[in-house]
Amino acid sequence: MIFLVALILFSSLSYVMAKRRAVAIASGANVRLLSRASFHGLMAGFVTLLAGLIAYFGSMLLLPHVTIYVGAGVAIVAAALCFLAVSQKLPARQISEGIVLALLILASAIAIFTTVGIVASVLAESFRFFSQVSIWSFLFGTEWAPTAPVPSFGFIPLLVGTLLITLIAIIVAAPIGLLSAIYMAEYSNARTRQIAKPLLELLAGVPTVVLGFFAALTVAPYVKGLGESLGLSVSSESALAAGLVMGMMIVPLISSLSDDVINAVPQAMRDGSYAMGATKSETIRKVVLPAALPGIVSAFILAISRAIGETMIVVMAAGLAPNLTFNPFAAVTTVTVQISAMLVGDQEFDSAKTLSAFALGLTLFVITLALNIIALRVVRKYKEQYA
Repeated sequence: MIFLVALILFSSLSYVMAKRRAVAIASGANVRLLSRASFHGLMAGFVTLLAGLIAYFGSMLLLPHVTIYVGAGVAIVAAALCFLAVSQKLPARQISEGIVLALLILASAIAIFTTVGIVASVLAESFRFFSQVSIWSFLFGTEWAPTAPVPSFGFIPLLVGTLLITLIAIIVAAPIGLLSAIYMAEYSNARTRQIAKPLLELLAGVPTVVLGFFAALTVAPYVKGLGESLGLSVSSESALAAGLVMGMMIVPLISSLSDDVINAVPQAMRDGSYAMGATKSETIRKVVLPAALPGIVSAFILAISRAIGETMIVVMAAGLAPNLTFNPFAAVTTVTVQISAMLVGDQEFDSAKTLSAFALGLTLFVITLALNIIALRVVRKYKEQYA
């Protein structure tokens, strides 16, 4: 860390020295630089920083005992060469912009290759699992018991539990999030909005383990007591309790994103509706919301994906029982919970029990990918209509 801070400071010094040299050259009679002095400084700063970083991390593999010295030496040499290279005809702007472009491409490539690596690793381990367990029995099996004497790996109970809790969560979050977004965007004054929106978004910063405690210690007992007072059989851990708290967790996602999308609708569309004699509520229902529909759908899909991937709330409020039931008062489990359960403790990575976590991860990836494709299709369909 000390080396990195020192390298950044030295790169800044290289920037200043190269810029001053360019200014000094430009001050001569009848001298006009091909690039401005600031671009000469940026070129020197970028080259110094990148050369030092590449040498530092590269020497970790070959010369680990002299890493700092190699990185510092290369940075000094790079700074000196850049300082001497400053001249009237040097295309410093093209060089510095080319470096920035290369860094942007590298950042994009890292993100892409990381995704490809994750998918490849999950696919490889999933294939190992399906070499031991039939893919049909996995996808259409109705019993999940990986630790039984005769293990079974039926995916259906986990899928039903995941969809049940997600459905409850979206039923809770959709109206609350969308209505709060409409209020903040269309009805509230500036002061109320400045207070309400940060408070609402503060809910997104609450750790899920805290929400899990709240669900287990407060919501679940309340749901159980309320159900029993109505003569219903309610488990101490239920899909309803987990879904209610998970719904509150994703409210800020829907509310904040929908609010931004609604505010992005041009005011001219509202004014045109008012000019035709429409009321405020009619304008919102027939003009604003249809125009903002692609963004609202994207917010909903993002919230659903967030709910599908939640683990802690389900563990603490819904339990670990892989029951095949649509009863919201029963204990269920989800795909993510079982993934974490399969990888806890000392596990042998050649057993079907452990490898099943990768198969579950692959199916979860396919489900979220399908949701994103649906969202993109909806956005493309309605974007042209209201562009």
